[in-house]
Amino acid sequence: MLNILWPVFIILSFIYAIITGKVNEVNNGIFDALESAVELSITFLGTISLWNGIMEIAKNTSLINKLTNILKPFIKRLFPELKHNEKANQEISINIIANILGLGNAATPLGIKAMKTMQEDNKKNDELSNSMMMFILLNTASLQLIPTNVIAIRTSLGSSNPTSIIIPVWISSIVAAIVGVLFVKFLIKKGKK
Repeated sequence: MLNILWPVFIILSFIYAIITGKVNEVNNGIFDALESAVELSITFLGTISLWNGIMEIAKNTSLINKLTNILKPFIKRLFPELKHNEKANQEISINIIANILGLGNAATPLGIKAMKTMQEDNKKNDELSNSMMMFILLNTASLQLIPTNVIAIRTSLGSSNPTSIIIPVWISSIVAAIVGVLFVKFLIKKGKK
């Protein structure tokens, strides 16, 4: 749907610019946006490289195992279907740790890997399992201690206090996660009846 909607908006914008005689402003806007996109990409590249490197180092130490052990009770309660699948539990834990540290881009490949592992146990290949639904919800809520992407965007746009977003991010992501988990648990219970 979006692949239809965006081109329509772009075409309508150009038509409006031609009718109102503001084609120069559209051209200037395009080049300004391109410049901003390149600057933002470079900022993201540095941030992503730094945190992906830290995550790789952490994987090779006992830190990940310690953090995974801390998360085990929560993982077992949220994903009861996976209590005997240690590989899936480990991959989910690493993904959640990456999200908590604000490494959304590092968390994505880890999340895909965890979903593939959960799909191996899924008896209905064309439907999401309860664990898969819960995992998608947790990734979408994305609990973060350090919202590195938002801070990087705010820094690149010249914010005087780019880290002021941290507490609102904590509040909104915690509320979203709690509401989402309760709703998914409700749907799972309703589906079993």
